[in-house]
Amino acid sequence: MPEIRTSPKVDAFLGRTQEWREEFEALRAVILGCGLAEELKWGQPCYAFEGRNVVLMHGFKDYCALLFMKGALLKDPNGILIQQTENVQSARQIRFTTSGEITQLEPALKAYILEAISVEKAGAKVARKTTADFPVADEFRDKLDARPELKAAFQALTPGRQRGYLLYFAAAKQAKTRDARVEKCIPLILAGKGIDD
Repeated sequence: MPEIRTSPKVDAFLGRTQEWREEFEALRAVILGCGLAEELKWGQPCYAFEGRNVVLMHGFKDYCALLFMKGALLKDPNGILIQQTENVQSARQIRFTTSGEITQLEPALKAYILEAISVEKAGAKVARKTTADFPVADEFRDKLDARPELKAAFQALTPGRQRGYLLYFAAAKQAKTRDARVEKCIPLILAGKGIDD
C-alpha cells in the first residue's frame, strides 16, 4: 500500500469547515486508505490516481457527498450512486447525513473507490452526449433560421457553451418564457460568450 500523505491545503479546508467536518474526516480516512493522492481542487478535497481525478468530497445544505468523476461507469451493486440531475453525464454521488452512515458503508465505499481506480487504470471513458443530442427549443431554432449571423455566432461557441444555452432555453415550460430567454441571450451569443460568462 502506498504511503498515505495528506495535503496541507485539505488540512486547512477541514480546519475551517464547520458543517460536515466529522463526515469529511471519516470519508477522508476511507479514501486515503485506498492510496489516492489528496489535493484541493475547485475548493473541495479531491483525490486522484496518477494525476487523474477519481473522487471528490463536497457538502451541501442537507447532505455531504462523495462524488465519483466517472461514476456512470461503476457497477453500483448496492444501488447507492445518485445522478445529481438528468444532465450530469459522468459523475455520480453517494450521499450522507451522518458519519455513522459512512462507518456502516465503509467496506462498500472502499470497493467503489477501488473500482473507480480500476476504471482509471483501464483508461475507460464515459460516452458523452454531443451538442446535437440536446433538444433545440423551437423559439431558438426560429431565431437561428431567421438570423444567419446568430446561427454563425452560436456555431462558433464551444460545445459546452452551446449546451449551456440549449439546456437553459429548454428548461422553461412556457413558450413565452423560452422566447424571453432567447431574446435575453442573443447579445451574449453574438458576443461569443457563454451563458455564465
